[in-house]
Amino acid sequence: MSGIQRIALVLTIIGAINWGLVGFFQFDLVAAIFGGQDSALARIVYGLVGLAGLINIGLLFAPSEREERAAEPRATR
Repeated sequence: MSGIQRIALVLTIIGAINWGLVGFFQFDLVAAIFGGQDSALARIVYGLVGLAGLINIGLLFAPSEREERAAEPRATR
């Protein structure tokens, strides 16, 4: 996993936690930290989380390490 994918995954997790808080408690943590949903900083965070979600779509289609090992040719004797 590349550095960009790791950052995207962290941002996606932050977004998921925020949506969980909104869904269960009607509390928007990002808006609370950055001064409301309409503040520039909150909108930047929302945008970055959205981009991170798009980047993480690629993880759905990336072969797992186990699949890559199984595809390697085995030495025959």
